This record gives sequence, C-alpha cells and structure tokens, in this order.
Amino acid sequence: MFTDLYNTDILTLSSTLKNERLDAPDGTARKVSKLCGSWLEIDVIMDNNAVTDCALRVQACALGQASAAILKEQIIGAKLDELITARDALRAMLKEGGEPPIGRFAKLSMLQGVSAYPARHASTMLAFDAAVAAVEDALAHA
Repeated sequence: MFTDLYNTDILTLSSTLKNERLDAPDGTARKVSKLCGSWLEIDVIMDNNAVTDCALRVQACALGQASAAILKEQIIGAKLDELITARDALRAMLKEGGEPPIGRFAKLSMLQGVSAYPARHASTMLAFDAAVAAVEDALAHA
C-alpha cells in the first residue's frame, strides 16, 4: 500500500534536513526530476579527494528527502568511487530488484519499497545523482 511507503522512519529522516549553503564550495550540482518537479542542490568541500563538508537544498517528496538525509549523515569522508557505488546500487535496487547498497550508505535499504513505485524513483535518486556530479565538479576544478 502506498501509505506504507511513507512510514515513520522515512518521515522522521525527511524531517532532519535543513536547507543550507557553503560559502566557497569546491563543487556544486543541481538535479531535477522531470517527472515530479522535485529538485536538489548540493555543495561539497573536498580534501584529499574526500568530502569534508556538504550542504543541501532540497525540494522533494519525503522519499527524496529521506534519501538526501541518508546521504547527508554519511557523506563526510566519502570519495567519488563510494558515491558512484552507492548511487549505482540504489538505482539497481529501485529499478532492477537489486540488493540494497552496503557500507556507509546501507541505510538506503529502508527505501527498498520505493521500487514498486517507478514515479518515485527519480526523486529518490536525486541526492546521489547530485552528489556524484558535485564531487566530479570539485575534482575537475582541483
């Protein structure tokens, strides 16, 4: 049932986000879901090819916000390869019935039920698509 998708854990996670900016980010990205209009912007600061600070601005459903909150709580110390692995595992979990991400982003498993709702996939992916793009931006300008 659709209402089961928006359970207490997801709603609690989504409520933890604050819209914020970094003054001088090394990389920035914005991603938009054409299907639902959700969007997410991310700023990152990098040191030694790892994220040392992150700020998000999010306008998305609770699922997109929950995914962004998981990213936000685990991104510090992450390198590009970890973010790509998490993004690709999240996409496979949602679209192909793949296993949930493991490691620092294992909490994304709580979004496994989103796989049954294709209209929510893009919003759920925004944070990780944007994080990969922002880190690539930062590394390109390093």
